[in-house]
Amino acid sequence: MKKNRLFSCAFLVISTALLGLVVVRSDADAGSAPAVSAALLSSAADSEVVPVEDSMHEFMEYVFQPTYKRLKVSMATAPADNAGWKNIKSDSLILAESCNLLYGRKPTEHGEDWVKHATDSRTGGAALYKAARAKDFAAATTAWKGMLESCNACHRQFEDGKHILQP
Repeated sequence: MKKNRLFSCAFLVISTALLGLVVVRSDADAGSAPAVSAALLSSAADSEVVPVEDSMHEFMEYVFQPTYKRLKVSMATAPADNAGWKNIKSDSLILAESCNLLYGRKPTEHGEDWVKHATDSRTGGAALYKAARAKDFAAATTAWKGMLESCNACHRQFEDGKHILQP
């Protein structure tokens, strides 16, 4: 019981610290969980989404590129075990969900195209994730190539054809 309380306390502190919202009562009992301000938690829900990094190049290099590189290795051959499928599921989900972050980075010119590319890339990543969940390498390969083509369409339009991704 004490171990579960300690785990729960640690989880609460770590997860709220990630949001920058930890408030610990100074009068808290040694064994009790920290108190978190409800006002701070509710204000976090109302906060504006603000990118940490303004540079699209930096954002792509540190959010998308490492995940793409891992997936490229994972997709070279059909996974031999659950661990291999788990890697594909993880990285495809990261890429698909990261595409949602692109909507808030829409450029002033050709914004509709940007949204279409982001949507197409997210759809491809979601299809790759679904195929990996089903352990269907043929479908995963098709989705992987389709997702990369969606990414490349955006790179051709917005990066003058630089950073073209290869399966």
